[in-house]
Amino acid sequence: MDRHNIVLNIFLTSLVPIVWGSTYLVTTEFLPPDAPLLAAVLRALPAGLILIAFGRQLPTGGWWVRAALLGVLNIGAFFYFLFVAAYHLPGGVAALIMSIQPIIVLLYGVVLFGNAITATQVLACVLAAVGVALVVLRPEAELNVVGVTAGLGGALSMATGIVLTKRWGRPAGTSLLTFTGWQLAFGGAALLPIALVYEGLPPVLTVRNWLGLGYLGLFGALAAYALWFRGIERLPALSVSFISLLSPLSATLLGYWFLNEQLNWLQLLGGVGVLGAVFLAQPNINLFARFQRPRHGEA
Repeated sequence: MDRHNIVLNIFLTSLVPIVWGSTYLVTTEFLPPDAPLLAAVLRALPAGLILIAFGRQLPTGGWWVRAALLGVLNIGAFFYFLFVAAYHLPGGVAALIMSIQPIIVLLYGVVLFGNAITATQVLACVLAAVGVALVVLRPEAELNVVGVTAGLGGALSMATGIVLTKRWGRPAGTSLLTFTGWQLAFGGAALLPIALVYEGLPPVLTVRNWLGLGYLGLFGALAAYALWFRGIERLPALSVSFISLLSPLSATLLGYWFLNEQLNWLQLLGGVGVLGAVFLAQPNINLFARFQRPRHGEA
């Protein structure tokens, strides 16, 4: 892969956590309150069904199980843990705990595939943790056992989803959009009964609510996850996991621009640290190449 394609792939993949970072802004300003899981269902399930209908292709054989598992890990379980952590922890603490997922991906490579850990990777992990902490933590932040456990579960879910998506690829002859649709549909369907039991149906949705849900469904799910899985196909698993750390940075900047939230020099320094960690994780393009099985007809 030449340098031009590498830069393009990094750029397109980086758009995803930047869009995901807008979720907080859209949720607080456009969506009905106290229904985060139902919002996640309405974000993922319709987008998944639209993509499946467009592609007119369902999983076959063992891909029913694989697609369901990937959908739960990448979307269903991840969203659930994310919202539980957000309810029990200040947003900064939740974001900091979730930022350990590149470390989990790194450890997967060591334990499962015998990859060596380099000094650059360690430095990137340290920069990422310190950078996210400076961006999102506040002096009044407190820990909660349920919230911390959920945050760790979300990090583990996302890291495992990245690794398995890289390892399995997608079936020969299946488009990226169809593959994305399978996962969105399975992930949204897994969340649906939980949302109905714990949150129930919301009151009548306003035009503003529908606009927010439309944005999250079209850009935050359909387009974002298609680019995300494209990035996992073309970049190392560890590189993609570090790119996801742009999400809290995006959320902080959007809060500053649109919600009049404060932004100090420590947060700016943390943002530089996050960008440095993402940059350090990108050069070794062959990292975790063994995760990807050759597709049908490839050597």
